[in-house]
Amino acid sequence: MRVKRGMHHLKRRKNILARVKGFQYGRKNLISYAKTAILHAGVQSFKGRKEKKRTNKALWNILINNGLKIVNPDYSYSKFMNKVRKSGSLLDRKVLSQLSKENHVIFAKVAEKMMA
Repeated sequence: MRVKRGMHHLKRRKNILARVKGFQYGRKNLISYAKTAILHAGVQSFKGRKEKKRTNKALWNILINNGLKIVNPDYSYSKFMNKVRKSGSLLDRKVLSQLSKENHVIFAKVAEKMMA
């Protein structure tokens, strides 16, 4: 008896095309182009997640440094972060940057305590 697999073929095709919805040209509706587009999109999304972390860390460094310069122009970012790390503080770059941006008073107190 012959076994037909039309259902599985359609289901696989539907899943592939659902993942490339919104792509341009033939990549959104031609299976062979859609498969390669999915592979490349996966690579780019992985790379993008790593780049996002990199750019956010750079932004946090800039915000902390600007906050330090407002508190005291003689404070340097590298010395401040060294003292934060050595003190065993649970404040990380993300939290410190948010403090420097949103709550200058508390950040100034933290900076004064660390640099003292």
